Amino acid sequence: MSATRVNDSEQMNLDNVITIRDKINVVKMEFVEADIISWKDLFSGYDKLFAITYSSGIGFVCDLLSMFQYSEIIFGYEAVMSYNMHEVMAFQLKTVESIRTNMNEKKQDLVSKIKNESLKMYIAREKVSHEKIYLLESLNGSKRTVFGSANMSRAAFMGIQRENICYIDGDRAFDWYMNSFQEFKTRCSDNISIPSLREADEGENINEIPILKTAKVNKVLTIEPLNEAKDDVHFILGVNKLANKFSAYTPKEDKKGKILILPETVVSMRKKIIDGITQEKELRSEYPQLVVDVNDNQVYLNNAVLDLAPSRENIHNDVELFIQYMTGFERFHGDSKGMQLRYFEFANWFFATPFMAALRNTAAKNNHKLEPYPVFGLLYGQSKAGKTSFLETLLKMMIGQKPKISAPDFTRSSIENLKTKINGAPIIVDDLTQTRFTQHAVETIKNEDFGIRDNLLFYPAVVISANEDIKAVAPEIIRRVVICRVQAGLTNTEVMQSNVVRRVQKNISTAFYREYLRKMLDILPEHIENLKSDENNDNIDIFNISSKIICEIIKEHYNGEMPFYIREVTLADYFNEKVTGAYAIKAIRNAWTVSKKSFVIDIKLNLLKYNAGQNYEADRLIKELPEDLESHKVREYVVMNLEKACEYFKIDFKKKNLIRRLLMQI
Repeated sequence: MSATRVNDSEQMNLDNVITIRDKINVVKMEFVEADIISWKDLFSGYDKLFAITYSSGIGFVCDLLSMFQYSEIIFGYEAVMSYNMHEVMAFQLKTVESIRTNMNEKKQDLVSKIKNESLKMYIAREKVSHEKIYLLESLNGSKRTVFGSANMSRAAFMGIQRENICYIDGDRAFDWYMNSFQEFKTRCSDNISIPSLREADEGENINEIPILKTAKVNKVLTIEPLNEAKDDVHFILGVNKLANKFSAYTPKEDKKGKILILPETVVSMRKKIIDGITQEKELRSEYPQLVVDVNDNQVYLNNAVLDLAPSRENIHNDVELFIQYMTGFERFHGDSKGMQLRYFEFANWFFATPFMAALRNTAAKNNHKLEPYPVFGLLYGQSKAGKTSFLETLLKMMIGQKPKISAPDFTRSSIENLKTKINGAPIIVDDLTQTRFTQHAVETIKNEDFGIRDNLLFYPAVVISANEDIKAVAPEIIRRVVICRVQAGLTNTEVMQSNVVRRVQKNISTAFYREYLRKMLDILPEHIENLKSDENNDNIDIFNISSKIICEIIKEHYNGEMPFYIREVTLADYFNEKVTGAYAIKAIRNAWTVSKKSFVIDIKLNLLKYNAGQNYEADRLIKELPEDLESHKVREYVVMNLEKACEYFKIDFKKKNLIRRLLMQI
């Protein structure tokens, strides 16, 4: 630690340079001598403190403030920000939380000082401040200016770490720096109030964020983001992303918290990094990089700009092949019409997935829900239903390829690692079992923060394909996943004889999808801007927007009659209770048709009891039933509210009791 003492009248010259464009404020001074003193000696003898710091230790702050009758502190920010509203809010909230968290009983006098107005604390709002300034003033008129690299912390002022600390006694330096302090406080900072320092449940202290309090008091507040800092922000994000990547390869701390690096450690680390880069290159070659940039209105495939002006002939050819492919499901045994409806809905979501990351990012920053923009899909049902070939065909239409991974490779870490390395087209996980779905897929799907914290705009969706292994999907998963359950299929012989899939996949191109992307990029930016607006509380129905465009393209380029399954859909078509409970509805209706003895109706207690036969089947049904049915399980029985069940299943269950009573009378 060094200290510089300068005679104000004879040996100090301060040049106040007005800050305009490329000019900065510069203070010219002369070196007198260095000395070794304690921090208390440096600050003692004064009654008032005015400080700017961008890092602090609350314990030291309290010790320092105890030396003064009146204090003002402005907390700046040491990292790089572009000063968008969400960045300022996050910085201010974290700073206030840090102060509140570190205030123990001994330090509660901070609150009392704020109450009696002997302490005022502020927090930066607009311009970044890397200044560390301490302006000291006594009642007898003596003044001191302390500045340098030291923040308001014990480590800085007790010689624990190297710092550059200087001071100037006298009016000229004090007055110049005080003008700077007052200007920064007035124009760029917000007051930290007592309510903001109180303990509160998560979310309850949002109104106490200083910038929001200032806006409320002033009625209006203008935030001007610092566009010049964008490159620096991107650099910091890039450093953080690279650091996260390196963390998997670097040695860990030992029990004493130290990292020992030996020559063999470097060799091993280098090998791991090279292997990781090689693996990433292999993944990138296997999974084409589709980047749909809504902001720049561009689409890139493997870093090359994608042509969004396909010929009408090629679009017409793709539309014809797609309809032929979908028509092929008419030959399937079972609910073939339902399969076509569900497959179209799934294709509609599948094509829209490259936009989901940007939509989720915008929604998160503007306090909207994430559920309307799902990035997981589950396609399951009986075998030989064409699930795998259907997904391959959709990928062929999007990127001209059909990559997928096998189910044994599916873990949360492997999928999330893959999502950070590839962009755009969905990752397909084929033939996932119930066990692996429960162990890995559920926690992956529930991790809604993925991509938000790191501001990822182009990560892919994940599609899970499974057979009847998936017995039930929990309610907390249903609302986060686009689910397509198919109940139709072909015989082994029919599967072997069919060549429709092979012919379609061989001849279909990306023309239809490129036309789709062009139309989406024409209209989606306006919807995203509306999502950012404080006046608009509605979410974007991306499903409806996407389906309208698909219908528009097919109508324009298909010569035949529009198939019944090609239609406009909405968010409700994916997530309303009749859709998410489709299996339960069908199971109950079938049971009522063929085995009414499986039901017990208690009109007096308003209860419907259904014998599901097995415990696991009862569990499966309950997971799909809506909450207003008040369903619960008693052994293998599913017990429901009778009146609500009649309405939900569209069955008058009470007739069974009426018929029984009539038979008894006969």
